[in-house]
Amino acid sequence: MKFSLSTNWCNRRIESGREIAEKARELGFDELELGFHTTAVQAKEIAALRDAIPVGSIHAFCPVPISAPQGYPELYLLADFDDETRKMAQIHVRRNIFFAAETGADTVVLHAGRVMCRGFLRRWDMKRRVSRGRKMLDVFKKELAALVPVLEQTKVTLALENLPYLEGFPAEWEIGELVGDWVKPWLDTGHDFVRRANRWTVPFLTSGKDSASPLLQPVGLHISDSLGEDDHLAPGAGKVDFAALGDMARQARHLVFEPNPGVTEEELKKGLAFIRELWSPQKATPDSDRQTLS
Repeated sequence: MKFSLSTNWCNRRIESGREIAEKARELGFDELELGFHTTAVQAKEIAALRDAIPVGSIHAFCPVPISAPQGYPELYLLADFDDETRKMAQIHVRRNIFFAAETGADTVVLHAGRVMCRGFLRRWDMKRRVSRGRKMLDVFKKELAALVPVLEQTKVTLALENLPYLEGFPAEWEIGELVGDWVKPWLDTGHDFVRRANRWTVPFLTSGKDSASPLLQPVGLHISDSLGEDDHLAPGAGKVDFAALGDMARQARHLVFEPNPGVTEEELKKGLAFIRELWSPQKATPDSDRQTLS
């Protein structure tokens, strides 16, 4: 199994793309995900080292758009009821798809959007959440249809990430209506823990019965632990049941560690060793066999 490191962990304290790549290899990672805090200069330097450490995935919006004050995964929301907002999102998602192809990555991870402004839903207002989601599905399907030819052309997959708040879209019961050959789910393990802890994974429908879509195989995972918030801790430092995710992980194309910047190198190395042993009992590639950066 290959494991990737999100550059979001360190690219606000390490300016050099080369140094970021070297640090990832030093810690034992096989690939990189270019996170949404990655600058154009860092991305170019990292892409130049793809033979030594490939870029497997891009987390939109990357590199940070020139017009943006800082990186943020929800700068432009493709799932929004406002026409102008969606137009801007279309422009930038397309740019990220082409950028991924140029960099050698085969997947763009996207926070699609929300069914309404954050904080407008009460914590347990599931009926309203489900109703708004039905309306958003019709809007969002048209946006995806417009992107599919670009995805086919570039051979890049668009991965829709689960989000750690009630109004996040798509929810577990909605994703099944959106996936196809070039659109796939992406599971963030910490986000999933938050949703489960708040009982947001299964909608309470007007019939009074619980209903959920069958679990779909994600194209990739953001591997992060949680204590109940959007913590992005190193695996083993929280309460996520990673053992239960083993079969899913073995079938995923990308396994990306996405720790918060406060996670130490030692915690990250310990978390990587923990996951390697838990999910892949085979011995890791010896350090002497790792390709050096040149």
